Amino acid sequence: MPPTAPLVARDLRKRYGDTHALDGFDLEVAAGTVHGLLGPNGAGKSTAVRSLATLTRYDSGEASVAGHDVGRNPRAVRRAVGLVGQAAAVDEVLHGRDNLVLFARLHGLFAPAARARADELLERFGLTEAATKPVSTYSGGMRRRLDIAAGLVLRPSVLFLDEPTTGLDPRGRNEVWEMVRGVVALGTTVLLTTQYLDEADQLADRITVMGAGRVIAEGTSTELKSRLGGDRVIVRLAADADSGAAREALGGEYDAATRHLAIEAGAAGGSAALVHAVRTLDGAGVAFDDVLLRRPTLDEVFLHLTSNPAPEGAAR
Repeated sequence: MPPTAPLVARDLRKRYGDTHALDGFDLEVAAGTVHGLLGPNGAGKSTAVRSLATLTRYDSGEASVAGHDVGRNPRAVRRAVGLVGQAAAVDEVLHGRDNLVLFARLHGLFAPAARARADELLERFGLTEAATKPVSTYSGGMRRRLDIAAGLVLRPSVLFLDEPTTGLDPRGRNEVWEMVRGVVALGTTVLLTTQYLDEADQLADRITVMGAGRVIAEGTSTELKSRLGGDRVIVRLAADADSGAAREALGGEYDAATRHLAIEAGAAGGSAALVHAVRTLDGAGVAFDDVLLRRPTLDEVFLHLTSNPAPEGAAR
């Protein structure tokens, strides 16, 4: 299979008994990007990552990673990739530098090169001051950064990150996000699985949504959000406002319980619709307490897609 990208999968299938973990899974990831892989529990995300990283043998299909055929040349694939799983792989008793030196030696680097690579990674990820401290004293974010640094010992062209910020507090998550951006800036291609929709929104250049072992949607965050419609202007009318006059002036849907009037922004764009709504209500003498622009969220897209899991390209 001639590779057109550093990570390509075509019609991958993997079955465990009667369960189809992968059921015709397709994926293509562009070089030097972060590609998000989303889906509910049991959608097949981890099986896809493990298959592409050679940890699980798929039953049929084709896959290429870093220019190597996954089925025919798994050893070359393993030399070209880094994998950071959900559970930390570092030893909490060892110091940070000792962990990285150990990983480098296990990958075949001689001692001087292993120490040099460890120091380089510690500096890159802001861990130099903690290099001689036991990992057990690290914060969650520091520990995760060290774990990801261990996955970069051999300068992989493709890095698999399987839910890298699970269990971290907001500060730790932000630290990992900055680290991922830095890795991509150096040219590494990242496949990221995550349960956090804001994480995919922040990091991913493109997103693939999985359901029942196959792709059910793919695109940029903006493209996926557009499936739920465009921007909406939400107006909260004053308690004594004439809702009938507001609806006559602007149209839209009115919720009497919340006094919210929702108007589709249309092709003109959200900002223009916001200004238009304010001017129109002022002109009609309708009082309002608040007006805001609301865009579809990736969470809403995810819930919509995974509640209606039609395969990508199928009629909707």
